Amino acid sequence: MKQLFAALAVCSALLAPAQAAEPVKTFRYAFQVAETGFDPVRLSDIYSRTLTAHIFEALYTYDPLARPTKIVPLLAAADPEISADYKTFTIKVRPGIYFADDPAFKGKKREVTAQDFVYSIKRYADPANNAQGWISYEDAGLVGLGELRDKVIKSKQAFPYDTEVAGVRALDRYTLQVKTIEARPRLIESIFAGNDLYGAVAREVVEFYGDKIMEHPVGTGPFVLKEWRRSSQIVFERNPSYRERTYEAFPAPDDAEAQAIYARFKGRRIPLVDRVVVDVIVERQPRWLAYLRGEHDFIERVPEEFITQAAPGGHLAPNLAKQGMKALFTLAPDMLLTCFNMDDPVVGGYTPDKVALRRAISLAYDVRKEILLARRGQGVPAQAPIVPHTSGYDATFKSEMSDYDPARAKALLDMYGYVDKDGDGWRDMPDGSPLVLTRNTEPNSLSRSIDELWDKALSAIGIRLRMKIQQWPENLKAAQAGNFQMWPVGSTAAQPDGQGALQRLYGPASGTQNLPRFKDARFDAIYERMQAMPDSPEREALFKEAKRIAITYMPYKVHAHRILTDIEQPWMNGYRRPLFWLDFWQYVDVDPTKQPVR
Repeated sequence: MKQLFAALAVCSALLAPAQAAEPVKTFRYAFQVAETGFDPVRLSDIYSRTLTAHIFEALYTYDPLARPTKIVPLLAAADPEISADYKTFTIKVRPGIYFADDPAFKGKKREVTAQDFVYSIKRYADPANNAQGWISYEDAGLVGLGELRDKVIKSKQAFPYDTEVAGVRALDRYTLQVKTIEARPRLIESIFAGNDLYGAVAREVVEFYGDKIMEHPVGTGPFVLKEWRRSSQIVFERNPSYRERTYEAFPAPDDAEAQAIYARFKGRRIPLVDRVVVDVIVERQPRWLAYLRGEHDFIERVPEEFITQAAPGGHLAPNLAKQGMKALFTLAPDMLLTCFNMDDPVVGGYTPDKVALRRAISLAYDVRKEILLARRGQGVPAQAPIVPHTSGYDATFKSEMSDYDPARAKALLDMYGYVDKDGDGWRDMPDGSPLVLTRNTEPNSLSRSIDELWDKALSAIGIRLRMKIQQWPENLKAAQAGNFQMWPVGSTAAQPDGQGALQRLYGPASGTQNLPRFKDARFDAIYERMQAMPDSPEREALFKEAKRIAITYMPYKVHAHRILTDIEQPWMNGYRRPLFWLDFWQYVDVDPTKQPVR
């Protein structure tokens, strides 16, 4: 009888419906520009770095909801110990944090140690990596690191990673010590906070994958790379070995939006989603339509040409609001620039005639028309190369940077000999050769709209303009190599200190952050002096002096600071645009039961 009951129980269990598995939460959205790879040391574009920011973690990060921003420990166990002279920084690495599982570790769990940060920093100093982020460490002035790099460059030998450097050492397994030559009051925010460029990388991984390292990112973050179809689609999955980490934040008491997000997610384990799929859709209309069809849970930066459909007058369109969508509007800590190659024989140079040419080009171009027509009102005119939400930015500061004055432009050109010498209706160089400018640009609708404005503006003052159309990565390579005349580029702040933006004009950063290759001894001296100063009125005065030099020589025409509009689908929650950091996937949630079938 007992055997009969046992058999019946087994049959009953077999016939019972299987318990439904938890639905996989997949967060999906699109980039407007293709990625370049996944090795932080080799990256400079914000798109690739947005991806790697979810794989690699720094010692410190930013509170996701706090405004003003607040730096909090991430891989660090606590706040740093900082010497009174701001030259010695001691950081404890949190024990028990592991890299994602990878064949490079030969089946063993690999704990993060202080030595991993020493190695990661040295990778930026290694000339073989041509690291775009090296300038940040060079600016920091870590004792002995720059000298070691110079020695390697001169000797043309491999970088000696095992050579101890006094400025960056592991005192023990979990203690990192950094020493700087000069005082660096903002060192933590400049090279240790909220940025994939300063995350831990394991030496075994770099050596295991060699020249394929761009395809095999291995970090400590909440996501791992699962699939990569170059310039098409990138798929990430929850890191199965990610540590126990819960949603914690410190929203301001009077910030109702942030308080609501925190109430919803406080204490929940992150990441909140299981998968992230990033499509690359360069053309703006298909990206907007894909969102409207429900193919994406979120549209990051509604294309300007569709803003009147999405959010006319700064309010979500009624038809979208009726569907339950939510819009977020942010004055971004960024700036839109036209970069002039200061080494170019036509638009470059520091003599009065060359300065006059760049200033005339600037005066001929109507930034407000760009904002109104091409960007559909999604921006405010910029006056200097400093961005909102950072130190050094002054909303009341006014300069000729935003002036539109074709008459003055013509007068400047006439004064310095840029006149029509051969009677063909176009201005020539002072030596009689043709004055023809080339603007590098991209094959998308917004670029075409702005290219047309530039062409009309320069034609109106008698200057011929040609367009060189190619994808963004190719334009970046050309700019880094100095093979361009004019190129539009954007710059986004990575920290609350505005000095990061001034790095784009700092002489030693030429060819990396300083794409124009601008060199001015006065500017460099101001920049270096500011590095060592604590925040103060005196430092703010130096910001103003640096801005005036930039405006005078105009290696950049600074156009605007963007107003960014992001929209969530009804089944998505938790998004708040990061200001100085790039990771946010772990803080958003989707309801798969409400997502359309894809």
